[in-house]
Amino acid sequence: MTRLVIGLGNPGPDYAHTRHNAGFMVVDLLASTLGGTYWKDEAGAKTVKVRLGDEELVLAKPQAFMNVSGKAVKRLLETYGTPVGEVVVVHDDLDLPEGDIRAKSGGGHGGHNGLRSLHDSVGDDYLRVRVGIGRPPGRMDPADYVLEPLRGDKLERLEGAVPTAAQAVLDVLQRGIDAAMAEHNG
Repeated sequence: MTRLVIGLGNPGPDYAHTRHNAGFMVVDLLASTLGGTYWKDEAGAKTVKVRLGDEELVLAKPQAFMNVSGKAVKRLLETYGTPVGEVVVVHDDLDLPEGDIRAKSGGGHGGHNGLRSLHDSVGDDYLRVRVGIGRPPGRMDPADYVLEPLRGDKLERLEGAVPTAAQAVLDVLQRGIDAAMAEHNG
């Protein structure tokens, strides 16, 4: 069975350095770390195959906008015959302090439009690595906050969380969700 790691984000250069693309950033780092070099267009996503020990792993970045990414995820599951419970989804999370990383199994969408799309398409029984981005300041609209192009310290803080999130994904895959939760949900 092929396991899938799916990073949520929005395609295109306008969104590359936004909080909403934390999932893409983590998947890109995993690809680089695990020697994934050939990205291809498949099932509505950019995918790269890598090896993790004896296991084949597909890293994916859906190429539809976040709020409709569930359709691509469903096609990926069908393409690889991967049960939804064996999928790791990496996403930004407003409800976690900036830079905090948490592993989780199942649960609600918490108003996150990407997760809502996944729930509508494949259910909620997937594994997660959540990248904390904190709440918007003052009365700033959460949509504006997650899509704000980041520079300087703000971008550095987001990028600083990516290696820990990538390690959390590896822990989920190699040691299981319970061990990853014990390690990262402190």
